[in-house]
Amino acid sequence: MTSERFLYPVSPANRPDEAGLRATVERLARIERPPCSPGEREAAHLIADRLRGLGAAARVEEVPAYGSYAWPVGALTGLAVLAALAGGRSRPLGALGAAVAAAGIAGDAGPGRRVARALLSRRRTACNVVAGVGDRSARRTLVVIAHHDAAPSGRVYDQRPVRWAARRLRLPRLAGRAAPCPPVWWPVLAGPVLVALGAATGLTWVRRAGGALSALATAALADIGARRAVPGANDALSGVSVLVALAEAARRRPLSGLRVILLSAGAEEALQEGVRGFARRHFPDLAHDATWFLDLQALGSGELVLPRTRGPLRGGPFDPDLGDLISRCAAEQGIGLQRVPRPRADGAATVPARHGYPAACLVSVDEQGLIPHYHLPSDVPEHVDYRCVADAAQLAEAVARALAAR
Repeated sequence: MTSERFLYPVSPANRPDEAGLRATVERLARIERPPCSPGEREAAHLIADRLRGLGAAARVEEVPAYGSYAWPVGALTGLAVLAALAGGRSRPLGALGAAVAAAGIAGDAGPGRRVARALLSRRRTACNVVAGVGDRSARRTLVVIAHHDAAPSGRVYDQRPVRWAARRLRLPRLAGRAAPCPPVWWPVLAGPVLVALGAATGLTWVRRAGGALSALATAALADIGARRAVPGANDALSGVSVLVALAEAARRRPLSGLRVILLSAGAEEALQEGVRGFARRHFPDLAHDATWFLDLQALGSGELVLPRTRGPLRGGPFDPDLGDLISRCAAEQGIGLQRVPRPRADGAATVPARHGYPAACLVSVDEQGLIPHYHLPSDVPEHVDYRCVADAAQLAEAVARALAAR
């Protein structure tokens, strides 16, 4: 995409009915939907039926996936704890064990092969909903991604300490200072790295610090693995409601010159397992110079944000030209949108971005720059800001119509 692309006018987009968005969220929030579960499957088929009723060519695709990151990564942090203990007697053994743990965690959280999951987990099945609207014969393609599975909770997601600190330090906003998706993987990886470093150099305090950090991470991951899935109204279903709204908009006012794929992924809360399955199946048929990805994360928090960087460990930029287009569409539609350099997104858009596709992620934050109720049982439909979700749906339609313009 070149800068000349933005000289074309942005077509007006209709604002969807907030009551319809809420109905979608409420219907699906009643289903318990952990990754790779019968509830995830049920939700996928309900979404596909709804999209077919709006004229979309929708189907449910089953892809191999792992249902959790918590237990295999927790086993690796537990290995780092054992390595810290062993390093007191055998420095090579401690360093080796911690290095293996660090490599496994980096591979599981990052773009590499997930060897730990393959060794420690049973492969299951995730259900993706893949629907097509717009000009289905067009080469130019926009893939809009949401997810319908829901995350387990955990004490690590309690926002009260952060909010208390923000008030105590009199910080009216954390946007630009804190990330929409905090870099929680850094301390998880730092534990075994410190153990390996301490064992290799004989620095006892470094090895013990790494062991303590790994012990905390092990406890946090075990807590997450033992929890039930939250309703995920904002953190998942707000994006699904936008997919439904886009299908409705395409039926009312057909798109020409652009194919739109609506992807509601399964097992996203197992670190993009469903999107990885979509990539294996569909990326060979999607041209890099004619395909764009828009990832819809928690959209009902009050204020839309467009992060510029991505990735759980190593940050990389999202496509700046696509970001410019989204920002311009927001301005011309009169929709408030922050484009912030520091907050990074760790969601489905990281997968196509790593494969070289232009990608962007749209999230929302509250007045303190946080996603309220994130991965908490309180993430229920009544806590969603449907005005913000409607803004996101209008913006997503405007982006599609701008890409369709010739």
